[in-house]
Amino acid sequence: MTAEIPITLAHSPDPDDVFMWWPLGTATSEPTIDTGPFRFTPVPEDIQVLNQRAITTGDLDVTAISIHAYPHLKDRYRLTSCAGSFGEAYGPKLITRENLAAHLDTPMDVIRNREATIAVPGVNTTAFLVTHLLLEREFRYIELPFDQITGAVADGRADAGLVIHDAQLTYAEQGLVEIVDLGRWWGSANGLPLPLGGNVIRRDLDDRYGPGTTDALGVLLYESIEHALENWQDGKSRIGPAYPDLDDPTLDRYLRMYVSDLTLDPGEPGRAAIDLLLHAGFELGLSPDPEPIDILECRRVDAAG
Repeated sequence: MTAEIPITLAHSPDPDDVFMWWPLGTATSEPTIDTGPFRFTPVPEDIQVLNQRAITTGDLDVTAISIHAYPHLKDRYRLTSCAGSFGEAYGPKLITRENLAAHLDTPMDVIRNREATIAVPGVNTTAFLVTHLLLEREFRYIELPFDQITGAVADGRADAGLVIHDAQLTYAEQGLVEIVDLGRWWGSANGLPLPLGGNVIRRDLDDRYGPGTTDALGVLLYESIEHALENWQDGKSRIGPAYPDLDDPTLDRYLRMYVSDLTLDPGEPGRAAIDLLLHAGFELGLSPDPEPIDILECRRVDAAG
């Protein structure tokens, strides 16, 4: 293994991703755990931008992706068992204007209308795939950065919006109401958590930096999340200033939703959910065949039990 290994670590700018990786160092702080030969450069970016970058360029060493994007990039990347985000009977939400839903029998009637336009955060996002599964058909949509979805619904550019990240908790501040929680719907339909975000690692790291690089990096990613979970208040105080619109209880609630034991390892339910979701996307013609679903196990040998 090379004496010093530079690693680009790309993630969405939402709180749970930032929380997982602060122990590895940030643009303004040194690592708080031993990173060995690895030196990390954080690359925060919109998740759909990262999906497309992983699919088309594949230049990032480690990157967050939407699980739905995995089949498009599996030849270049492996999923890591750690750093996934799962909705445990909660998840992305379809929302609409309160006044638009008020005269309908149910808010679902907004999106049952085939003429309705839904603002979505990207066609490679898991939320986009699950909306297809919910409606059982194609639908009209406009793609927008995730942080512009609520505004587009509020000002009438879209009839409904698909909200991810912390907007799942704050959309009501703009006079918007829930149509359906996709994580709750998925859980009721399948009895499994909803796999939303994943983390992938380039397949060529051992070739570039020597045998054992990939496994060692996977363990270090696990240790970063483990350290963050064990130092909850410290991590929250470190990342909190970057999210001035989230008060402490809202930030805490959001982090507890998406940084959990399943983030360390999805277990059998999480793996079954990933398999089910990816094959559903393939059957709908929205993604290539996901097989083989290649997952790098990140847990330390002495932690495997």
